[in-house]
Amino acid sequence: MLEELKKRVYEANMLLPKYKLITFTWGNVSEIDPETGYFAIKPSGVEYDELTPDDMVIMDLEGNKIEGKYNPSSDTATHIEIYKGMPDVKGIVHTHSPWATSWAQAGRGIPCYGTTHADYMYGEIPCVRNLTKEEIEEAYEKNTGVLIVDHFKDTEYMAMPAVLCKNHGTFTWGKNAKDAVHNAVVLEEVAKMAARTEMLNPQVQPAPQELQDKHYYRKHGANAYYGQK
Repeated sequence: MLEELKKRVYEANMLLPKYKLITFTWGNVSEIDPETGYFAIKPSGVEYDELTPDDMVIMDLEGNKIEGKYNPSSDTATHIEIYKGMPDVKGIVHTHSPWATSWAQAGRGIPCYGTTHADYMYGEIPCVRNLTKEEIEEAYEKNTGVLIVDHFKDTEYMAMPAVLCKNHGTFTWGKNAKDAVHNAVVLEEVAKMAARTEMLNPQVQPAPQELQDKHYYRKHGANAYYGQK
């Protein structure tokens, strides 16, 4: 079932170690099929060098396993809430990539200090609050997704395809799994640049808004002109 979807999700998962976004099994990628409403996701705790496309687990948005010999990622419930609450999202990545996760552990969003950030993500990359004790005990992974969806309610969440979860790690999303991985790579790089920027100049201020706007909108939106038609 959904063999092409499983292949794409497998290939997207394999990009995480390639781009040094994960250590051991600290990450996962999923992609949803718009026709069936099913999504494919990495199985929980399986080493990356052991994975095959057939190992990807097919799930529905009610949390039922449709196909797969393994249990799905332990973060599956978070993916489900994002897909349900942010319908333009078609692919999701979760990692504990070191630079971005350092910002998450510090409880800080990542300010836009330059055009590399502005090219891909509009504004400060947010860090959402900790879950409460009750939220953690009730349904930790589901409530992580609920928190993310609630934060991005009534926003252009595809213009900010990344979030930091305080004391935890990162989630990124996109128009498919590969696009979500692309955004995870960008997140890690801009997190690294921002940390180094603050080391060099502790009084640094975000890039001027007009510069941020220019760089974001030349790549996105109706009047974008970056790249080839």
